[in-house]
Amino acid sequence: MSRTSHAPDVSVIVPIVERYGNLQQLYHEFAAELARLGQSSEFIFVVDDSQRAALPVLRELQKEGERISILQLNGSFGESAALMLGFERARGEKIMTLAAYFQVEPRGIGPALAALDEGADLVAGRRFPRIDSFFNRVQSRLFHWFVRRMTSTDFHDISCGLKVMRRRVARELHLYGGLHRFVPVLAMNRGFTVREIDLPQRSEDRQTRFHGAGAYLGRLLDILTIFFLVKFTRTPLRFFGLLGLFLFVSGFAIDLVVATQKIVWNQEIADRPMLLLGVLLMVLGVQTLSLGLLGEMIIFTHARNVRDYRVAEVIRGTRGEAVSEIPTDRPPVPSITTEPEPGPALQVS
Repeated sequence: MSRTSHAPDVSVIVPIVERYGNLQQLYHEFAAELARLGQSSEFIFVVDDSQRAALPVLRELQKEGERISILQLNGSFGESAALMLGFERARGEKIMTLAAYFQVEPRGIGPALAALDEGADLVAGRRFPRIDSFFNRVQSRLFHWFVRRMTSTDFHDISCGLKVMRRRVARELHLYGGLHRFVPVLAMNRGFTVREIDLPQRSEDRQTRFHGAGAYLGRLLDILTIFFLVKFTRTPLRFFGLLGLFLFVSGFAIDLVVATQKIVWNQEIADRPMLLLGVLLMVLGVQTLSLGLLGEMIIFTHARNVRDYRVAEVIRGTRGEAVSEIPTDRPPVPSITTEPEPGPALQVS
């Protein structure tokens, strides 16, 4: 279904997954700022099953006459799934994502929308200057240092929930697992223009956040995932081939040393663990290289459906006149309806 003529200027998606703050105040302040800027808006709250306590608050807003949509998931699917659901239901040409608690001041919306109008496809907010605890800042700097090193980007606060993007960017994003943290990196990898702008941090965001060892391990695995997706998705042999070659050469060098000791110095090698280690490394190297070759075969087989590029603009010339148009290389995202949709995974209020 295509967008209707009365679609809002901005669709605001608020995923409520891990925690949330004062949702009524959050809605009223950001909605008022959008209205002050002359932007019509719709708010879409996607509620994870673990955060059902937020539903009465949101339904109270509906009773007050506020035009908001509530999408309730019947399971804990994570923030990536919540954002994808919000993207599917958004009707505006501009899509904004917000954390379910205050991170930045609402007055930051104006500069973000202005950056979008100046030509950016996605604008990522950066909480600066940071006013939260020293521990929070250290965590953030370490995390983003790893991200910058692994992805060759220069983002400083991709964890900030406020992001504004054009509708065509949302069509290109495929989020799952922990990839919701890397939306700017994924958009840049798809060829979109991404800008990071400084936004004033909210005083409520000062609380020190401690995470368990599992959360930090999960973040590390997410960084490794994004590293592979950005660098080697279309050329898996470069990753697995280099790794396999390194393992094979290491094993061969170890066995060469052991064989030399046997031939030159007549040392016994039957009970040498180094011999087994060398053989094991060579076998692992061949297996790893084989994985890369299989990946290349899969990519080659589906190459017709895989594009490494994105057309930003088409300029047609007719008798000295140039006509510019923005291509629509994918069908539009379905718009949200006012009636509940059937299905076990979603309830629309």
